[in-house]
Amino acid sequence: MREKLVLIGNGMAGVRTLEELLKLAPEKYDITVFGEEPYGNYNRIMLSPVLAGEKTIDEIMINDLQWYQDNNITLLSGKKVTTIDRLNRVVIADDGTTEKYDRLLLATGSRPFMLPIAGADLPGVISFRDIADVDTMLETAKTHKKAVVIGGGLLGLEAANGLMIQGMDVSVVHISDVLMNQQLDKPASDLMLDELRGKGLKFLMEHQTEAIIGRDRVEKLRFKDGSEIEADLVVMAVGIRPNIELASSAGIHCDRGIVVDDTMQTFDPRIYAVGECVQHRSQTFGLVAPLFEQAKVCSNHLAQMGIARYISSVTSTKLKVTGIDLFSAGDFLGDDDTEDLVFKDAARKVYKKLVIKENQLVGAVLYGDTVDGAWYFQLMRDGTDISDIRENMLFGQHHLGDSGHGPSNSVDGLADDAEICGCNGVCKGDIVQAISKHGLFTLDEVKAHTKASASCGSCTGLVEQLLASTLGSDFNDTPSKKPLCACTDLSHAEVKAAIIDKSLKTIPDLMSALEWKTADGCHSCRPALNYYMLSSWPNEYQDDPQSRFINERVHANIQKDGTYSVVPRIWGGVTNPRELRAIADISEKYNVPTVKITGGQRIDLLGIKKEDLPKMWADLSEAGFVSGHAYGKSLRTVKTCVGSEWCRFGTQDSTGLGIKAEKMTWGSWTPHKFKIAVSGCPRNCAEATIKDFGIVCVDSGYELHVGGNGGIKVRATDFLTKVATEEEALEYCAAFMQLYREEAHYLERTAPWIERVGLKHVTSAVVDDEMNRKRLAERFHDSQKNAQVDPWAEQAAKYKENYIPIKQVV
Repeated sequence: MREKLVLIGNGMAGVRTLEELLKLAPEKYDITVFGEEPYGNYNRIMLSPVLAGEKTIDEIMINDLQWYQDNNITLLSGKKVTTIDRLNRVVIADDGTTEKYDRLLLATGSRPFMLPIAGADLPGVISFRDIADVDTMLETAKTHKKAVVIGGGLLGLEAANGLMIQGMDVSVVHISDVLMNQQLDKPASDLMLDELRGKGLKFLMEHQTEAIIGRDRVEKLRFKDGSEIEADLVVMAVGIRPNIELASSAGIHCDRGIVVDDTMQTFDPRIYAVGECVQHRSQTFGLVAPLFEQAKVCSNHLAQMGIARYISSVTSTKLKVTGIDLFSAGDFLGDDDTEDLVFKDAARKVYKKLVIKENQLVGAVLYGDTVDGAWYFQLMRDGTDISDIRENMLFGQHHLGDSGHGPSNSVDGLADDAEICGCNGVCKGDIVQAISKHGLFTLDEVKAHTKASASCGSCTGLVEQLLASTLGSDFNDTPSKKPLCACTDLSHAEVKAAIIDKSLKTIPDLMSALEWKTADGCHSCRPALNYYMLSSWPNEYQDDPQSRFINERVHANIQKDGTYSVVPRIWGGVTNPRELRAIADISEKYNVPTVKITGGQRIDLLGIKKEDLPKMWADLSEAGFVSGHAYGKSLRTVKTCVGSEWCRFGTQDSTGLGIKAEKMTWGSWTPHKFKIAVSGCPRNCAEATIKDFGIVCVDSGYELHVGGNGGIKVRATDFLTKVATEEEALEYCAAFMQLYREEAHYLERTAPWIERVGLKHVTSAVVDDEMNRKRLAERFHDSQKNAQVDPWAEQAAKYKENYIPIKQVV
């Protein structure tokens, strides 16, 4: 027989725990849910759009009544549990309903704090916590005009904005001189104050309410200074308190919240708790992201898997309040031991403050432009040494390109049919509808439901903006540990470490050892695991073509019309009449519609039919060409200028060195595409300072640069070191590539990798430690023994009997 699981609390944290549990052990429990409200599970953080008239109750439902039926869950709505009999393992509701349990999950949430002042119990004085509160506000707005919101925090401002939209004259009373003082500092608060006043809200800052006055209902408020203000409606939004009354009455250990351990278990081993009602390591919670992490951990233990722990860490808050974007994290106020980096553009309503301590970012507050909040949070969480990027930090990540890098709410102005994800043809309306319909809260969930941001990733910023603008004030997609994908709770680093520590050499072995949630993985983890295996065991692991993207499987780049692009390797950009003649003949043979010189000094043959690819590869192989790997997460090209052989400014043979570098590095698989350039003099015609690895020739040797990136927004390289000989330059190149191959996450370019780990980490491993550099270079060359195999030649050999070689055609 199934065990009996009872959930008290039909809110977001508790039901998310059930969703996670059903994924892990769908047949383990007979589940009953008690909910005080007469509804299914709804998105509480979307009450503000309901108040503003932007959403309906039906549109904010996460799980409707049908969901409970489909999953054989008994929902007892409108029933408040008043007693937990732990001895007999029974819960009792206020109407006498009883339910036995083997395991009990408490998700009783929090209660709004009501000021203990005279008149707080008058009709017309409410909180802003549930659908009933919203209904009261909407009804009051139809017949009354003056509203006062006590509390200038997140909920208070959302309530004030919604009531103003409903036509009320709204004043916000706040005891401090800083709005949202849990998230903002004074300068950011002042910007917000000006902006909200411009929208029509009124503010009474540094006012403390003494009493609420009225006979049959609220009529006015009186403050400690003796002043008064008229009010037909008073909304108290002065904070929340964990709802622990039920647990405490049952003898479950409570402090400020229900005390739980790292498994979300209370002091009673049969009872677990999640959400705003809990206290974990002296901390209580109010944002969605940590609650959902708790849900994952709790479900893992309810399923008796026993391997997950909840460890809360530094938190970040990314909010959208009345149309204004905010982000804060860590110690954003600072103290005498910290330094502040500040940017303020009042005309654009943008403010950024970064708090630095001992060359590490320890806090941040952003107002108006929050796009780089996740990056700042990553720097804080990883403890990155920011001394090398300090001068540019305020301007954000330059290597990400322009997708999502306007003001964070610019996506709101796009039409519903505007394309957000070009790779998968996903429009704005598709994403917004999926977020609302399926109750999506994270980037990974949007990827899973819509495929947006699931391919190249350049639209990630826009998708996050849509999450923020659609979810409203509690969007937070920066968990303390980001899993590799939805198939596992392990991070990239943990998976890579396990491959080595457990000597895992096949993907099936890895999935078994690490308890993968899906039998065959997914489109996100399969390519990553294939790469991590390949980089960890280059001479033992057998590459899995089915775990590669389509371009890598067919060794060509697919185009928008379904044809393919073929790019033969041109060593260092140097060719000759024989090679050009062969390319011309092959292009004529296959009726190539476009022959293009690429930015990397190669020749691109576009418009090739898929069925012609193997035959074209055979002709190109016969003419002496190998694949240019223009489709691969690998070395793409080595760009060169003519250097000292021809140019009057050239200081070294950049062309010859570029060819040597390309012949050393071609075929090497890397976490993302990798580009090299060699410029013959500081005039830098080969653009070496925007490549992953760049060499600039000077009179006395070679300057080496790393971590550059071209594109819509250019990221210049960081200077690594200077060497005297070509041999040294090549050794540094091999060592840097190997360090990147071994340490970076899959699909992470060198630029974000260096910004994540810090340039000092790279220099200490490659420049300062000579023996380590030589070991890295040796591992790189060893891995190249089996990597430098032309995939075109291998595939083309199968077709040589079935076509006429190009030389016979000519």
